[in-house]
Amino acid sequence: MAANAMNFAPSLADATPTPYWLDDPARPPVRPALTGDEHCDLLVVGGGYSGLWTALLAKERDPARDVVLIEGREAGWAASGRNGGFCAASLTHGLANGLARWPGEIAALDRMGEDNLDAIERTVADHAIDCDFERSGAIDVATRPHHLTELTELYERARGLGLGDGLALLDRDAVRARANSPTFLGGLVDSRGTALLHPAKLAWGLKRVCLERGVRIHENTPGQRLAATGSGMAVSTPYGRVFARRVALGTNVFPSLVRRVRPYTVPVYDYALMTEPLTEAQRDAIGWHGREGLADAANRFHYFRLTADHRVLWGGYDAVYPFGGRLNADLDQRPRTYLTLAGNFFRCFPQLEGVRFTHAWGGAIDTCSRFSAFFGTAHRGRVAYAAGYTGLGVGASRFGADVMLDLLAGERTGRTALEMVRTKPLPFPPEPVAWAGIGITQWSLARADDRGGRRNAWLRTLDRLGLGFDS
Repeated sequence: MAANAMNFAPSLADATPTPYWLDDPARPPVRPALTGDEHCDLLVVGGGYSGLWTALLAKERDPARDVVLIEGREAGWAASGRNGGFCAASLTHGLANGLARWPGEIAALDRMGEDNLDAIERTVADHAIDCDFERSGAIDVATRPHHLTELTELYERARGLGLGDGLALLDRDAVRARANSPTFLGGLVDSRGTALLHPAKLAWGLKRVCLERGVRIHENTPGQRLAATGSGMAVSTPYGRVFARRVALGTNVFPSLVRRVRPYTVPVYDYALMTEPLTEAQRDAIGWHGREGLADAANRFHYFRLTADHRVLWGGYDAVYPFGGRLNADLDQRPRTYLTLAGNFFRCFPQLEGVRFTHAWGGAIDTCSRFSAFFGTAHRGRVAYAAGYTGLGVGASRFGADVMLDLLAGERTGRTALEMVRTKPLPFPPEPVAWAGIGITQWSLARADDRGGRRNAWLRTLDRLGLGFDS
C-alpha cells in the first residue's frame, strides 16, 4: 500500500457506494415474481451469467423446450453485474492453474476456451447486445523482479506445448509503451484471449434474448427448497412452486439447493473503484492506447481496465473471507479497502494525481480449492450444477452452461469426458478450521509477495495437496 493511504481519502469523497455498471437508468424492467404453480421441461435457478446462458443455450438446442428461469432479485444484480468485465478464454482460471492441474488436457481446454470466447462474441453480434464488447487482449504485468522470472517460465512452457499463439513477452520499455506506469518492469501479453465488456449490459442483453426465445423469467423469486416429485423435480419459492423434468442450478456464491455441494465453495469479498472519465491529456499521460485489460502478477493482485467512456476500473488486492462463510451485505462496503485501492492506484499511475473516483463497491464471489469451476449432478441426473468460477466466470460460465445441459441430457461429449468436469475440488473443512486455514494462507501469500515469491512451508504443503491458493 502506498504510504499513508489517508492522503488519498479526498479522491473518494464523491464515490457513490454503487457498482458503476448497475448505476444505469437504462436497466431493464423487473419481471414479475412467480405466483402459483408452473410446469416446464427445464427450470433454471439463478439469473446471473450461469443461469442466463443455460436458458439461452437450452432454447438454441431445442426451441420447443419449455424453459423457466427464476432469480432471487434482478437478473445480473450480483457478481454478474459488478465484476471487472474481463471475459477470458481461460476455463481454468489462467494457464498456470490449468497446467498445474490438468496438464494432459490443457491443449483441449485451451481450444475449448477459445471456441467458447468466439461463441460469446458471435452471440453478442448476432443478437445486437450492446455491451461494449472489444477483443482487446490482456497483459499480466510484472511489478517485482521475480514476476519476470515467473512470467518467462510460463511463456516458455506454453510455447513448448504449442499454446503460445497470441502470447508475447514484453520488456520494461515495451510494456510501458502499452501502458505507462513506473511500477511496470515487464509483462506477458495475450493478444486474443480476453475481451473487455460492460458486464451488466451483457447480463441484460442475455435476459432480453432469453425472453425473445420464449424463456419465462420470474425475478424476485428465490428458490427455497428442492425435492423430487414423480419423475421430475419441484422447487419451492415464496409464492408458488415450479415442477420441472430437469433443473439447472446457477446459484454460485449463494447456498446451493443441493446441500452436499455447499462445502465445496466459500464466499470471498472483492472490491473495486471507478474513476471519473479521463481527459485527453490524462489518457496521453498513461498511454494505454491498445486498451488491453491489465493485472499485476502478485499474489495479492490488482486488475484494471479502461471503459468505453475512458474511465479506469481498479479492483482486487484485498480478498475478505467472512467467518463461517456466511454472506453479509455489510461487507459490500469496506472503506479501509477503498483507501488501500486508492493509494495503490496513484502509486501505479502518479501522473493521474487529482483524479477522483465516482463509484466504490464490493461483493461476494464464490471460490473453491482448485480456483476453477466444478460440475456435477444430483437426484439421479435430474439436477445439474456448476460453481466455483473464482472471478473468471464472465466467459467460463457459458462453457459451464453447456456442461450442465450435457449432463442433464446424459450425453458423453468432449466436455463431459474432461477430467476437469468429472472430478471435484477438495471441500473446505468446517469452522473454525476453515477460518484459520484461509487466514494463514492469505498471510503466507502476502509474505511471499514480499520475499521474492518464495513460498513458505504452509504454501508448499497446500501445493502438494493440490489446493488452489496461488493468487
